[in-house]
Amino acid sequence: MRPVWTALWLCVALPLGLDLVGPLAVGWASARAPIYVSSWAVRVSQGYREAERLARKFGFVNLGQIFPDGQYFHLRHRGVVQQSLSPHWGHRLRLKKDPKVRWFEQQTLRRRVKRSLAVPTDPWFSKQWYMNNEVWPDLNILEVWRQGLSGQGIVVSILDDGIEKDHPDLWANYDPLASYDFNDYDPDPQPRYSASDENRHGTRCAGEVAAVANNRFCGTGVAYNARIGGVRMLDGTITDIIEAQSLSLQPQHIHIYSASWGPEDDGRTVDGPGILTREAFQRGVTKGRGGLGTLFIWASGNGGLHYDDCNCDGYTNSIHTLSVGSTTRQGHVPWYSEACASTLTTTYSSGIVTDPQIVTTDLHHQCTDKHTGTSASAPLAAGMIALALEANPFLTWRDMQHLVVRASRQAQLQAEDWRTNGVGRQVSHHYGYGLLDAGLLVDLARTWLPTQPQKKCAVRVLHTPTPILPSMRVRKKVSACAGRANYIRSLEHVQVQLSLSYSRRGDLEISLTSPMGTRSTLVAIRPLDISGQGYNNWIFMSTHFWDEDPRGLWILGLENKGYYFNTGTLFRYTLLLYGTAEDMTARPTGLQVTSSACVQRDTEGPCQECNGPAHAVGRLCLPRCPPRYFNRTRQAVTAGPGRPATPALPVCSSCHFSCYTCRGSSPLDCTACPPAYTLDERLGSCSRPAPRTGRPQPTATAHPCRQRLGPAQAMALVLALLAVAFGSPLLCSVLSAGCLPPCVSPSSTRGHPSHHPRTICRLQPEDIQLGEPTCALA
Repeated sequence: MRPVWTALWLCVALPLGLDLVGPLAVGWASARAPIYVSSWAVRVSQGYREAERLARKFGFVNLGQIFPDGQYFHLRHRGVVQQSLSPHWGHRLRLKKDPKVRWFEQQTLRRRVKRSLAVPTDPWFSKQWYMNNEVWPDLNILEVWRQGLSGQGIVVSILDDGIEKDHPDLWANYDPLASYDFNDYDPDPQPRYSASDENRHGTRCAGEVAAVANNRFCGTGVAYNARIGGVRMLDGTITDIIEAQSLSLQPQHIHIYSASWGPEDDGRTVDGPGILTREAFQRGVTKGRGGLGTLFIWASGNGGLHYDDCNCDGYTNSIHTLSVGSTTRQGHVPWYSEACASTLTTTYSSGIVTDPQIVTTDLHHQCTDKHTGTSASAPLAAGMIALALEANPFLTWRDMQHLVVRASRQAQLQAEDWRTNGVGRQVSHHYGYGLLDAGLLVDLARTWLPTQPQKKCAVRVLHTPTPILPSMRVRKKVSACAGRANYIRSLEHVQVQLSLSYSRRGDLEISLTSPMGTRSTLVAIRPLDISGQGYNNWIFMSTHFWDEDPRGLWILGLENKGYYFNTGTLFRYTLLLYGTAEDMTARPTGLQVTSSACVQRDTEGPCQECNGPAHAVGRLCLPRCPPRYFNRTRQAVTAGPGRPATPALPVCSSCHFSCYTCRGSSPLDCTACPPAYTLDERLGSCSRPAPRTGRPQPTATAHPCRQRLGPAQAMALVLALLAVAFGSPLLCSVLSAGCLPPCVSPSSTRGHPSHHPRTICRLQPEDIQLGEPTCALA
């Protein structure tokens, strides 16, 4: 009897259950599957008359043209249900067989929501005062989110002490391809836990960039849909190899590297990247991101308490890094902030203990609202730049620096040194060009025309020993290489390379004044720097002359601001100008970069056809092709069996890797070359310059680590370069064990208030000679 009753119960319960669950099942299916409606978009070649013929032939109603060019039309069929889970195969076959139909698509419902109130629901978002409109002006990030931008498709890697990859606010955005542990040489960047939680720095920086939104945990990252990775490289012995490998990790996958560390911010150190790290920077900007250039975002430094100057830090004053400073909620200069001419822009952080700080992720799956220092400012800028890259992923590394200059404003930032440069921009040694505005940055990114190739003009001003007077001016009238291929009309970075001795280095203030009257302090007095070494081929950099015309009189100022009896000698002075032949102050605004102009995509998402004169490249429609691409016309395809007709369309195709701009895909089609390459206009090819012979003449100033490398050490250096190129962990672990001669100096993270001393190998190009090993100690 039991089986009979069981069968009877199933006969009653099963239909009843299906009736109850059926609507839910349909709802679940419709949430995933497309819902087809009774409208079609159809493209015909002969305009309105052809559309009318189609409508009459197949029973459609012609609702008119979609675009004013008269090729795309909106057709609706009254005999088709208004919503269906499957397309109408009959009309699909009829339209496909008609030879006059170039393209068609049955429309599907698209779920869209208004973004006027797009505020994250995360519980700590109310504490994120720097982007929730609590202060004015904030970083204007809500405006960008309302446009639908959230960092989608952009990859950011935090170079630091690791990242807690399983953190509830990070794991969904974690990218293992953008992560590695160069301290232990394994792919897991998980930080080493300790009682003091000293390795929390990287996890905190990562949360600022890409903490997940609307998961009801902690706060929200600036680019909350970006992919985030972490490189563990500060929790151990640091060498030039480790730095170079960290900066070279997956350069075709990672768009932005964010670093909040550098040499000791003690007011005494003058230090920068070694040979391999400089090569990593150079390779990043010339080959990273498919030749558009990797973006290196750097914290400017926390040495304000020690009167440090970030122009004595070779990372922040590199032309290849985008240096970010800090300001408080009230717009004051924080006590830890360093003033220098290389800082390009500023974001928020904190000042005194009672000031609100930055909200982000913390170790042990926790949240914190106590992140501060320039360490907190650089990741905010990295997130904002990720939003701009999402809007226009074809920006070069130099394009982004131009945009940051233009998207930074003086706002309410208070400092005594705000000045107007030669093209009318406000600039400060504390803040660069001011507070970065994410909304303005994205708006500019959408309409930015590609920057012409970078030019470099080197001017040897002085190369004979000259005594340094208490107050001294060195004047040089320059033509900015006029009449030559490297002529510069508009400046970007300006470098001054100096070799000098001085009895007390920190007492010497050095400045540079441009032909347009802008005075920039290259290094201010540093009371704690009592070194008698001077500067040996040290490169100072200023961004304060951006877009100025470099032609005319440049004045280098050297002034003793300390002990009266200081003496010194200036051995060499070279002025290095970087910029472009274009007048950047007179350039027009371009058409907007957009994805909405795409009228046909393939199954993977890339655009196959753009409306109007725009060029299809990736998922976007661009008014013109970016660097590393050339415009061509894709051939028309005639209609055939199972194949719709397609017209001739403008698209962007890749140049040969050796070209910056080109007219074709061959290595003989180059029209401009990347930096360090020379264009042969007759052949249309780019070639590297011949390697330099000889070495700089020695100066009276001893280098802190002058070594002659024997054959074994020279071979180790070659292997190190190969290690960076090919990323061999085994080779690098052997090298880091002591194959290269050490040159030890401290390094620090840019978190505040604690510092973590590390060792970094610093070999200078002039230190590499074959022969017996010798060492001149300071």
